[in-house]
Amino acid sequence: MNLKIYQIDAFTDEIFGGNPAAVCPLNEWLDDTLLQKIAMENNLAETAFYVNNRDEYEIRWFTPTVEVDLCGHATLAAAYVLLTLENHEGDTVLFHSPRSGALTVARSGDLLTLNFPADVFGTVDLSAELLRCFEERPQAAYKGKTDYMLVFENEAEVKGLVPALESISQLDGRGVIVTAKGNEVDFVSRFFAPQSGIDEDPVTGSAHTTLTPYWAVELGKDELTAKQLSSRKGDLKCRILGNRVEISGKAKLYMKGEIYVD
Repeated sequence: MNLKIYQIDAFTDEIFGGNPAAVCPLNEWLDDTLLQKIAMENNLAETAFYVNNRDEYEIRWFTPTVEVDLCGHATLAAAYVLLTLENHEGDTVLFHSPRSGALTVARSGDLLTLNFPADVFGTVDLSAELLRCFEERPQAAYKGKTDYMLVFENEAEVKGLVPALESISQLDGRGVIVTAKGNEVDFVSRFFAPQSGIDEDPVTGSAHTTLTPYWAVELGKDELTAKQLSSRKGDLKCRILGNRVEISGKAKLYMKGEIYVD
């Protein structure tokens, strides 16, 4: 059995930037064990698999170790594949995730815009467990559906953070978002998820479902610019729409090929 595979750099306009994701179109769902093995072999933050289901595409995402509830950059990558390489008609792709519901990606020029549900999050105490994750003390802590979010004083502090990965891996969540107001953009962030097999994610679209509603309130604006301060960097445009979030970025094709499965 041969499977198509694409590797896309998401949330960037140049190769070797943004966040790389593998995308595998399927005719039908394969065994979950095989999907996980493919993702582990790819050894990228996420591999997206999708199956055409009439007017929409069912989509799932796997890290090298687990299936996740939501992944922004791999959804952006899957939409790029459909719109530019797999002959999808029109400028809108309708995805459905068994774990996260309806997800839409629309194309305008070379910009792709995700429409995702906004996270619901609340304040939590700066517990000893959270304080052990970084030497610097955050100003506040929040917990959403899957992630913790720690707010720091400024961009330089976020850029210089050294994560205690062992401590982060022991938290009861997918990972930890760290964020602060930006110097040249509205806000900056980084994301650490060793418990999901990702020490630091280059660009995390799903984290912006938490970041966007938080900073929209803090800054008093509905449209925001964002940068993720990983070594690869990532640029995003975000907009809050009630209980939904629009997250926009560009993507570039890096590789296409075949997987050979006995």
